Amino acid sequence: MMKSLLTVHQLQKSFGSIQACDNVSFDLYPGQVLGIVGESGSGKTTLLNCLAGHIAVDTGAITYRSRNDELLELSKLSEIRQRQLMRTEWGFVHQNPRDGLRMRVSAGANIGDRLMDIGARHYGNIRANAMHWLTQVEIDSNRIDALPSTFSGGMQQRLQLARVLVSQPRLVLMDEPTGGLDVSVQARLLDLIRNLVRNLHLSVILVTHDIGVVRLLAHRLIVMQKGQIVEQGLTDQVLDDPRHPYTQLLVSATLIP
Repeated sequence: MMKSLLTVHQLQKSFGSIQACDNVSFDLYPGQVLGIVGESGSGKTTLLNCLAGHIAVDTGAITYRSRNDELLELSKLSEIRQRQLMRTEWGFVHQNPRDGLRMRVSAGANIGDRLMDIGARHYGNIRANAMHWLTQVEIDSNRIDALPSTFSGGMQQRLQLARVLVSQPRLVLMDEPTGGLDVSVQARLLDLIRNLVRNLHLSVILVTHDIGVVRLLAHRLIVMQKGQIVEQGLTDQVLDDPRHPYTQLLVSATLIP
């Protein structure tokens, strides 16, 4: 039986009287894309930020199985160990690529930064790796010395992907990765993400409000409402035969022209 890569057990997070995450539990397996959908205020972004360590959970456990098959309880790791994990085995793709990039250094330096964080020091190797990953995300390697500010929004998002993936993480957290992009750019980015996930055998937790995005990318789906998981299962099963009234509402809303 396949071992879980990440287990979330009875996670709770509140802000005053608002219960942003209420008894959230799920498992994520290697090579699996887990989509999390819900309207604004459903708790999906809070959940992602709890997983990433950006905000502390109130109660509950987040357990990760490392590359060395070691079970790590995230709340018990030191801050230094958590940062190391995010640089090596985990990655985070922000909705706004400017939040995930250093805008005043070159595209190559953005990718090289992450390599240097994990110990790379040979300039030639770092530059060669940066050029390789630019091509992997469909950016001309001749743009290696260009500033991200000279890139389009779609290119900035692809550069952020390269920056995250260069350290070969096993788990990538994505927060609305296609948000703010026009339809044609979204389609190209989604196709790229789907190919990278398959070719690199990535596990992904994908937060989005777009049902079309999860239908294309996610193997399994979680539907959140008011901090609670109201439905979960195989993506096609949940979307084609939704059981919970809230899920039915979300799905039907996407079908209205």
